[in-house]
Amino acid sequence: MIESKVDFASLSLFPATRVQIEESWRRTWPQWGGTLRRVLAPRDDPTTLDFMCSCLVAYPSSTTSEPNSVHEVTCYAIASVFTPPSKRGRGYASHMMRLLHWVIASRANLPKFPEAWGAPPDQVTEASEGLFSCLYSDALGVKKGGWETRGAVSTIWDVGAEEGDDDGWTWLTQEQLNGLWDRDAVRINNELANMLTSDASYEVKHPAAFVTYLPTNGVCGFHIPRSTYASNVSMAGGFWGIQSLNDPGTYAGWSVDLKPPPPTLIITRLCASEETFPGLIAKITQAARRSGIGKVEVWKLREGLRDVAERTGGRTVIRNEHLPQIVWYGPGATGNIEWAYNEK
Repeated sequence: MIESKVDFASLSLFPATRVQIEESWRRTWPQWGGTLRRVLAPRDDPTTLDFMCSCLVAYPSSTTSEPNSVHEVTCYAIASVFTPPSKRGRGYASHMMRLLHWVIASRANLPKFPEAWGAPPDQVTEASEGLFSCLYSDALGVKKGGWETRGAVSTIWDVGAEEGDDDGWTWLTQEQLNGLWDRDAVRINNELANMLTSDASYEVKHPAAFVTYLPTNGVCGFHIPRSTYASNVSMAGGFWGIQSLNDPGTYAGWSVDLKPPPPTLIITRLCASEETFPGLIAKITQAARRSGIGKVEVWKLREGLRDVAERTGGRTVIRNEHLPQIVWYGPGATGNIEWAYNEK
């Protein structure tokens, strides 16, 4: 049954109670199986289980690079935006996303709160002072809430029957990848410090700043349990990454996307040169084949590697789903910010 629309001014954003979190699990499990932490609910009944929609807010490690300065900053990742079918088509999810800015960003960097929305949501100690936030949306209209789409590009390989030996490579378990991500974060910060101020490959012609999530603190790691939770997915040998023994700066990690079927091996972090990339992608497709997976995909492969990917059988396409979106809360406009290392 479709319900009548409720006036936005009578709604606000609240930290989800334990009971509301459990209700969110019940609502979303048939489609996602996710966990949620914020709810859009009536102001006069903020703990109700009959809330309008909900979302998960995560706090990953991140870095921003401006001229002569690289430093870690506070940022947020928004996921699992969900509206129950009976409440869809009323604009609740879009309104929740607009309210989120007043929870996760410094209000000194925000415009005046619209009177038509009532009072702003309460700020909470565990979420505030964010410099930017990102989400991966299947809704093109999210930009109305301030987010801008960046780099919705995928490169895809069909897995063939070729098989090779493992000489010169080491397969990595989930635990072994954690140490790699620590070293990878150092590498990313060093590379950001030396980023060109302008490059034809950038989506922003002359970026005022570069931003990125770091792979540590679960940013890369959470994709693996997300793949395996409540499913029978497993990788051959229990391996979720690989690294070159001859060139330790060549490596990759991955997860598995189950929907839509059939499963796809999704590369969540990749580091390689034009020379080492063909060997690396050959090993990744080998891992997929050994695990019974027929497709490999990576997001936002840098331009220098796209040409090499084409020669190795990859095809690059523009996605119309899982759109990477970003909003900047610092000085200047979101349109002046370059999102680096936007791989997954």
